[in-house]
Amino acid sequence: MKLIVGLGNIGNKYTFTRHNAGFMLADSIALNSGLDFKENSRLKCFITKFHSNGEDYLLIKPTTFMNLSGEAVRAVIDYYKIEIKDILIVFDDLSLDLGKIRFRANGSDGGHNGIKSIIQHLGTKDIPRLKIGIGPQPNIPSEVFVLQNFSKEELEKLKETLAIAKEAIACYFTEGMQTVQNKYN
Repeated sequence: MKLIVGLGNIGNKYTFTRHNAGFMLADSIALNSGLDFKENSRLKCFITKFHSNGEDYLLIKPTTFMNLSGEAVRAVIDYYKIEIKDILIVFDDLSLDLGKIRFRANGSDGGHNGIKSIIQHLGTKDIPRLKIGIGPQPNIPSEVFVLQNFSKEELEKLKETLAIAKEAIACYFTEGMQTVQNKYN
């Protein structure tokens, strides 16, 4: 089983904020595939399942808020017995310009509290991830910038980026990290 984790914050006031780029991608995958998320309070997430290219997938959005995302990821991988190599964390990245995506096989949290929580709960930095660019950041604190809504123009650009990211995720799970990095980074 494969696991795709879209990071974000729950609640209507966060729906179109930059920090919810991971949720937006998860919602886009679900919408295009006719999937409905169900809340699972024990696993601390909204969750749905699907089958693609001979594999079973779980798609989740943690309900813990960003800074505690690791709790949900840990609960899901423990319950479903998923190996870390079979997960992909999708999240926003300030250091990437809007419209850019970047796959990484591992690395530090880069100042992202959701990734920091996941690294702490999984006990490793070797966590496959997909970063969705939300930059450049203006001269304001990052915690203010990430909680701002995308502008109408930015949302249009993000929509295009999410379509590419969905293709890239399919490539990642079928062809591996090296291939997807060469094609999409």
